[in-house]
Amino acid sequence: MNTKLTLTIEQKVIKRAKEYAKEKNRSLSDIIENYLKLLTDRKSDMENNLSPTVESLKGSFKPPKNFDYKKELQDRLEKKYL
Repeated sequence: MNTKLTLTIEQKVIKRAKEYAKEKNRSLSDIIENYLKLLTDRKSDMENNLSPTVESLKGSFKPPKNFDYKKELQDRLEKKYL
C-alpha cells in the first residue's frame, strides 16, 4: 500500500533531482523509495551493499570454467590504456 509523504527539501535539490529522474525515465518518488529501501534493508547491509539493480542481475552470467578474471581484467585494461 502506498502512502503520501511530505518532505522539506531545498528547492535547488528538488530541481536537480527532478532533472535526474527525467533523464533516467523514472519518477522522483520511485527513486526516493528505492533509496530508502536500500538504506533500511538489513539484508543488503550484511551483504555487499549491492544496489537493487545489481542484485537483480546477480547470477545471470556464468563464466566458462577456465575463465581467469584477473587475466581478463588485465588484458582489457592494457587494451584500453596502452
